Amino acid sequence: MTNQQLISTLQTLSLPHNLSAVVGIIRGIERETLRITEQGRLSSKPHSAELGSALTHKYITTDFSEALLEFITPAQADSALTLKQLEDIHKFTLSKLDDEILWPISMPCFIKHQDEIALAQYGTSNTGQMKTLYREGLKNRYGSMMQAIAGVHFNISFPESFWVKLQELQNDTQELQDFISASYLAVIRNFKRNLWLISYLFGASPALCSSFLQGRETKLPFESFGKGSLYLPYGTALRLGDLGYTNSAQSALNVTYNNLDDYIAGIRSAITTPSGLYNAIGDYPDGRRKQLNHNILQIENEFYSPIRPKRNTLAGEKPSEALARGGIEYIEVRALDVNPFSSVGISLEQMRFLDVFLTYCALESSPLMSVAEQAQASANLSAVVNNGRDPELVLSRNGEATKLQTWGANLFADLALVADYLDKAYKTDEYSHTIATLSQWIVNSEMTFSGQYMSKLLASGLDNGAYAFSLAQAYKAKFAAQDYSTLTADIFAEQAKHSLQQQREIEQNDTVSFETFLADYFA
Repeated sequence: MTNQQLISTLQTLSLPHNLSAVVGIIRGIERETLRITEQGRLSSKPHSAELGSALTHKYITTDFSEALLEFITPAQADSALTLKQLEDIHKFTLSKLDDEILWPISMPCFIKHQDEIALAQYGTSNTGQMKTLYREGLKNRYGSMMQAIAGVHFNISFPESFWVKLQELQNDTQELQDFISASYLAVIRNFKRNLWLISYLFGASPALCSSFLQGRETKLPFESFGKGSLYLPYGTALRLGDLGYTNSAQSALNVTYNNLDDYIAGIRSAITTPSGLYNAIGDYPDGRRKQLNHNILQIENEFYSPIRPKRNTLAGEKPSEALARGGIEYIEVRALDVNPFSSVGISLEQMRFLDVFLTYCALESSPLMSVAEQAQASANLSAVVNNGRDPELVLSRNGEATKLQTWGANLFADLALVADYLDKAYKTDEYSHTIATLSQWIVNSEMTFSGQYMSKLLASGLDNGAYAFSLAQAYKAKFAAQDYSTLTADIFAEQAKHSLQQQREIEQNDTVSFETFLADYFA
């Protein structure tokens, strides 16, 4: 059944005097990847000084561990340029890693024990020490193994002209920024309702090395192959499931996305409410802290959500304070596995799909979402994570049992309409081409990333780790052979030098003790 309201909105937006309103979508990518030795083991080397300071570098930093790199592209309107810049960051980084390579999948390589995973270090400043202590807390709360998982974050903001036009169409009279914030929350609600589709199409972690479990019991029906690899026959994105970025204490949080005040209140409650579970962690025998505090969340970044509302923060400002000050500026999609078939972990086709999908989420009606509906969306995601490629899989849509293939076909019919609108606005045919291609994946699950990955992995006769290692070697060779296209080695070298100087200045400008600094931060 086609969506009449969506058709009507798209017809109005497609009128000649309205069409340019959506032009100017801004995007940025953050890609995480582990540094691996030539023996296929986690690197134990510290972050290279030739890559600059992980605290202050614009493009190259670290996430949880010294070995987990994070690459950041500048925010801009040209997707193809964004990917070229991401390639240049990869090329430069690999040129400074000697015999190391970059892991090309989300689930980690063989790690004998979590103590091999060294926490990221950011220098002696109060800010740097706080970042490391936060990671210490994550280790003591969830274990380091979960933190060795890598993903790709996709940041997107729609141009103000798009929101102005939508506000006009809806006869909405509130302040523009209030309308924008409310609209981004509507996008988030629709994203969560349909998140299972992202996992189905782009989930690329159906297999893992058995060392990841560290002897933990699991009820998942894993099948084994090779020396120590496990997979779910119909799995898509184990990273998004119970084995990945989950936190049982967080499941009780009442963070809703119906209005900005309630969202901020939910987050603030989590960072100020003591947790009995984490209170038991205590300190080290020498009195050193094991975590920033005993609250449900140490800081806001600990909230594991597949999508977040964001605003760029001022110095010393918490994310929720930035949102309270200026409203929502952009959204961060955190649900993407590393794409093993791309040397940079994400493809132009995925970026185009996300443009269409998120525009659809902005234009489709988005009723308020109850806690029960959020739970239903989570249950749908879990079903697809574990069994997404089962042709008989049934999901719950508005409380009714619906086959994944039926719901997927309905969604792609709507996405095709949105793609046509974006094609007209951007004077291209790439959006429609992308949607037409990916719509075939609903019918044939072997075309999905997880389907392709499992068929290539099993055909290779290799263990999961050995197969991923072969991809990593091929990508390293590719980058060594190609030239820089937008950013140069000199630009990176200068940024590395500048970032190290910035770190020194931050360290020299500290005037209070670390304990005082923390007390001020949490005051």
